[in-house]
Amino acid sequence: MFISMLQNRRSYRKFTGQPVEADKIDQLIEAALRAPSSRGINPCEYVVVTDKAMLEKLSMSKAHGAAFLKDAPLGIVVCADAERQDVWIEDASIAAITIHYAAASLGMGGCWIQIRERKHSDGRPGEAHIAELLNLPGNLKVLAIVAVGYPDEDKKPHAKNELLYATVHREAYKGK
Repeated sequence: MFISMLQNRRSYRKFTGQPVEADKIDQLIEAALRAPSSRGINPCEYVVVTDKAMLEKLSMSKAHGAAFLKDAPLGIVVCADAERQDVWIEDASIAAITIHYAAASLGMGGCWIQIRERKHSDGRPGEAHIAELLNLPGNLKVLAIVAVGYPDEDKKPHAKNELLYATVHREAYKGK
């Protein structure tokens, strides 16, 4: 089932107006909390946002690529405590993609919104904008926001023959 889901999964930026049910939000949270973490440190923390006004404010966290969040019924802000874990970026990335895949398994779609190393339109870091909006403590770093909802667009899976098999090398790098 997982491979089939991967074969059909796409990123969605258009959502119907249907809210994400509380039990599905709970399942997404559980999935995030079950994500692998280096040395079992689990530095990640999450802010689950369903408030439309807050989603709209968060959609302005960077100059490009986040505007669609204002129309999503759910945004999960993925943060991590950089003081607790030297590989917090990796742990938060695993958690974010786990949320993304869990949403797909529940019949929803989503899209990763990169925040780390992205600038707000006023030139300051996007994560500073988010930290201010959500009252995040200084030790929490924002990696991404995962927008989640019921897709309002039809996307065909990527064809197998379009996959970049030339980037795969067996036993050693063989060049291109």
